Amino acid sequence: MRSFSQALLVVAVPLYVAAAGYPTLRVGYLLSVAMVGSTAMTLLVGILSDRFGRKLVLMAVAAVGSAIFALSTSFWVLAAMSALCSVRGGTAGSGGGFSPFYPAEQALIAGSSPDEDRNAVFSGLSLVGVLAGAAGSIAAALPGVLQWRMGMSALDSYRPVFWIAAMSGFLVVLLTLPIREKPLVGPTRVNGTQTKMAAWKLIGRLWITNGTIGLAMGVLGPFMTYWLALRYGVGPTRIATLYTAVNLLTALSYVLAPRIAAAMGAVRSIVVTRMGSVVLLGVMALAPTFFLASVAYALRVMVNSLGLPIRQSFVMGVADERSRSSVAALGNLPAQAIGMASPTLASYLVQSVSEEAPIWLATAALAVNAALFALLFRNIKPPEEEKADHRETDDGLPY
Repeated sequence: MRSFSQALLVVAVPLYVAAAGYPTLRVGYLLSVAMVGSTAMTLLVGILSDRFGRKLVLMAVAAVGSAIFALSTSFWVLAAMSALCSVRGGTAGSGGGFSPFYPAEQALIAGSSPDEDRNAVFSGLSLVGVLAGAAGSIAAALPGVLQWRMGMSALDSYRPVFWIAAMSGFLVVLLTLPIREKPLVGPTRVNGTQTKMAAWKLIGRLWITNGTIGLAMGVLGPFMTYWLALRYGVGPTRIATLYTAVNLLTALSYVLAPRIAAAMGAVRSIVVTRMGSVVLLGVMALAPTFFLASVAYALRVMVNSLGLPIRQSFVMGVADERSRSSVAALGNLPAQAIGMASPTLASYLVQSVSEEAPIWLATAALAVNAALFALLFRNIKPPEEEKADHRETDDGLPY
């Protein structure tokens, strides 16, 4: 339900703001303001989840509805609701892993999974998220249909979409009620060696690597919808169709991700897939037509998505279970902080440099991120890889 709602809103909100008559730079301002509020909520969710329980916080966040979008075109009202309703990172293929609720859910998932199954569990949940996102992208085409078939104005055509998103939030509350949360335990050990990193040590390394992600996050998130419309002159129907196709294609990535992690190791898998994403993003920036840009974009998201659940699983695997929500929230703080300004920066680059400039900025940021991740985490292994190494040493045979 959350992935459905996010996929719906990430298309509808930027175009709704533009339909309300706000210029390009104003759209960037709104997305930046939304990320400020969303970041504050993420930190709050992470800290409160470790203290009061992940299930309770999940229900509280899910209760925030998006119906107010349908009732107002005020800039500040739209900005506030964009923050509360998770209109920030991630578009097609993200698997639902970008939202203030995610630190609580991520820790809850990891605490319910054996180490050996954690990559598969995160990949499976990303698969569900991306298929639900495909349904949300299909629903995001509704405004175009209403304008064409029923002659509705641009503003009025988006309002049913926001009522649908509000209903999905209500369903999340109902679906969360039967979840049972396991009690927290201390760090696990392998042959007497602690396999978990201290929270602040891990957070410090994540701050260094995630700082560069923020530059790309604001460009490749909601601003991507606006960039495609501006660069190629396409409307919500064609963009929603593209996002739907990408979501469906990306499902294959989430099926393959556990096998890639098992074959290459978590850190190497993350770095290799990130660099493949960088190359394809550069190709997209050079694409002269919407079709060619769509092909490059789809391939880029598919390759990048191979590493997403592996990275989420890796961070939770090396984090102390008692501080997982805080690590998930605080570890992404630099990305969110820099991401607050990146939509506005992207809007400025479009107006003052070129339409392709924001994409090149995101490409460079992702390349630096891959290099930093390789440097800082190359010698760190999650518990399942540590166990495999010990078994190979003890038995003299590959595990």
